[in-house]
Amino acid sequence: MNEITIDEFSKLDIRIGKVVEAKRVEGTYKLLLLKVNLGNEVRTIVAGIGDQYEPEFLLNKKVVVLANLKPKVIRGIESQGMILCAVDENQNVYPLTTMGEAKEGSKVY
Repeated sequence: MNEITIDEFSKLDIRIGKVVEAKRVEGTYKLLLLKVNLGNEVRTIVAGIGDQYEPEFLLNKKVVVLANLKPKVIRGIESQGMILCAVDENQNVYPLTTMGEAKEGSKVY
């Protein structure tokens, strides 16, 4: 991986969000449609983690969101961000969450 500068990192708007709605994208096994509260707005995010997580498991979880990712239409749904996850050598996916009660919309530095 290439190194980046602090100025490049500062371009990322990473925030804490709370999953307020979660369901499968119709006709898919892997895609979940999530509504995520970022404090001042609720975003629609399509996440490819449905093969490892049931929608109900993510409901009300605090997650880490890349909020200024350019929107992309996936299966006819505009995804307005990305849930950040860790992935291990066996391709197990772990959505990043918080310790404690970080408020929705809190900026991650």
